[in-house]
Amino acid sequence: MTEENARWQPVLWHPQAPPKPALGALCNGCGLCCLAEPCPLGMLLSRRRQGPCVALRWSEEGQRYLCAAVADASAGLGGRLRAALARRWIGAGVGCDAQLEIGP
Repeated sequence: MTEENARWQPVLWHPQAPPKPALGALCNGCGLCCLAEPCPLGMLLSRRRQGPCVALRWSEEGQRYLCAAVADASAGLGGRLRAALARRWIGAGVGCDAQLEIGP
């Protein structure tokens, strides 16, 4: 395997997923970052540093990927606080930071 080929990693991407936004643009739920590797919160939840995050969920209704750590937070004050902490840990609202290229 050449060094260039070693950088490519296949991921199973939902065919209806939105296209990856430009670096720094608002997240649109394409899911590529979480399919490629878990974020720090995802590493805790997935118990691994590589491969897709176990918290990633496809939303048929929204036609996008969601983080279960945020989307599945229970109701009430405790749930809202956990969801807010999860949003902060995953960088929600900061913009796309996935320096990934889409290959053929």
